[in-house]
Amino acid sequence: MSTSILALLAATPIFVAAVLLVGLNWPARRAMPVVYLTAAAIALTVWDMSATRVMASTIQGVLITVAVLWIIFGAILLLNTLQNSGAITTIRAGFVNISPDRRVQALIIAWLFGCFIEGASGFGTPAAIAAPLLVAIGFPAMGAVMIGMMIQSTPVSFGAVGTPIIIGVTNGLDNAAIGAQLTSMGSSWEAFLQLITSEVAIGHAIVGTLMPFLMVVMLCRFFGKNKSWTEGFSMAPFALFTGLAFTIPYALTGVFLGPEFPSIVGALVGMAIVVPAAKAGFLLPKTTWDFPAEEEWPKGWFGTIKPKAPSADERKISLPMAWLPYVLVAAILVASRVSPDLKGMLAGVGFGLSNILGEAGMGYTIKPLYLPGGILLFVSILTMFLHKMKPAQLVSAATDAGKTLVGAGFVLVFTIPMVRILINSGINGAELASMPVAMATFVSESFGSVYPIFAPTVGALGAFIAGSNTVSNMMLSQFQFEVANQLAISGAILVALQAIGAAAGNMIAIHNVVAASATVGLLGQEGKTLRMTIIPTIYYVLAAGILGMFAITAFGSLDPFIG
Repeated sequence: MSTSILALLAATPIFVAAVLLVGLNWPARRAMPVVYLTAAAIALTVWDMSATRVMASTIQGVLITVAVLWIIFGAILLLNTLQNSGAITTIRAGFVNISPDRRVQALIIAWLFGCFIEGASGFGTPAAIAAPLLVAIGFPAMGAVMIGMMIQSTPVSFGAVGTPIIIGVTNGLDNAAIGAQLTSMGSSWEAFLQLITSEVAIGHAIVGTLMPFLMVVMLCRFFGKNKSWTEGFSMAPFALFTGLAFTIPYALTGVFLGPEFPSIVGALVGMAIVVPAAKAGFLLPKTTWDFPAEEEWPKGWFGTIKPKAPSADERKISLPMAWLPYVLVAAILVASRVSPDLKGMLAGVGFGLSNILGEAGMGYTIKPLYLPGGILLFVSILTMFLHKMKPAQLVSAATDAGKTLVGAGFVLVFTIPMVRILINSGINGAELASMPVAMATFVSESFGSVYPIFAPTVGALGAFIAGSNTVSNMMLSQFQFEVANQLAISGAILVALQAIGAAAGNMIAIHNVVAASATVGLLGQEGKTLRMTIIPTIYYVLAAGILGMFAITAFGSLDPFIG
């Protein structure tokens, strides 16, 4: 069978997902079971995988799904707990009176606070929190959604305390086989994953520094009275300052601490620097920019939902106390990763399966206390006491978080097993290379040495289709790694470009746009939002691709597989 036909068959599950989700507008809960069955059918018939291996891959995928859902549950639980305690109201109020300039408000509330929420919670929560807040202080609903979606870029690769890397890349690569190769070469899987993490952090930092500037320029162009691109240019010094205040600590954290903390630390340091600077007028233009009078707004700018004002009986939480749970999450996460004793204690509790159904090397262990979900749950319980909440409020937060899992869980329980079937398809009766290798062989022959320019775009398309950076990384990391092998270039850099592109793709992920629009009552106008957010997405993937080509030329030899 020819290389092109094998590649086409291997890519069929991804094509089916694109057609059903994008072409036919099916919801993911309907589309992904079909995609899973498609992958299983191709594995059984064309690749001649044994039914036992397909079933073992499915069970392995379900175990990984449980770990992902545990993290999602913890992240949403803490957010809901803080909403129920009144802490989120306090945090929002702390941002409102910093500056009357709408561009400054967008940078501090959306970019810095939004990046922090992404780092702590992920899964679309930044836009869902930032958009209603911006509307509450006078932003048009459409503008608030656009700005909210632009948050879904630089911080996303390390969102939900590193889930897209820890879960997405780790389980998107054949880490057992790669780890064995690395050990034989005197390296390790942990070192290789940290290399990828460092490259993702540095790449995002370089490309993402311009995102705050793009935010203010687009805000002025699409929502200013004069519809001018240049009105945003006067904010360039402060916007670049804001970008660097986030990306420098972000990159350093990724390089030296790992994937859990860059977005959290970058945002906290950024807010500590930028908020006082804004109050002091540092680098700010002399003129204050605002939207046109509300009576001049087009109808499409308005949403149907107005944020609720705090209730009269809502308990007042001080600003330091409101932030304390997030500070505790960051502190405990850092301690659990850098303290050998604490790490050993938490990681020592686990359950799972090895050699599933007799398939050697195929297994997965869930470590509920070491995974961020366990730490988030602990801090949520601690918050109940710190904020003097009633147990019923915590139960309500947990119930709402559980409801969120139902939809996500049903989709992931088909998506992740599908990915594991693709990755585990290298052992088969047809004596074919695995499905990702088949796709990679075709791509390397077709694009050759210029492929790295397109690698971030592939990641972005994966996120656009799947609606998730994590899922895009799961689907495509092995593919990117195999393309690198075919081209004899750095697999770490190509996987990093995948992760960067998948993060950028969240800006145009349809279900993220729908979720953000729903929070301000703007459903039905997703197309208008996408026509705006495609602009920063194109910038991001092109800049990352060019950066990747340079990195492969200059630093590719740092990859243990090639140097």
